Amino acid sequence: MKKMTCKELGGACDLVFEADSFEEMAKLSQAHGMEMWKKQDADHMEAMQAMQALMKQPEMMQQWMADTKALFDSK
Repeated sequence: MKKMTCKELGGACDLVFEADSFEEMAKLSQAHGMEMWKKQDADHMEAMQAMQALMKQPEMMQQWMADTKALFDSK
């Protein structure tokens, strides 16, 4: 079981997620993001905007995913 924070996954807080795979970790992070979106949490909304901007640059997004997966793998 590995642990990562919301911030490590591109979010805005120190909530800790625990998962056995990177894919599971991503799903937990996405669910948390949806919850924060419904609450219109300002810090998370800002992080989501940054992620949306990153997604418009496929090469940068691929690099971010690779770096984040490497961080997961290193834990």
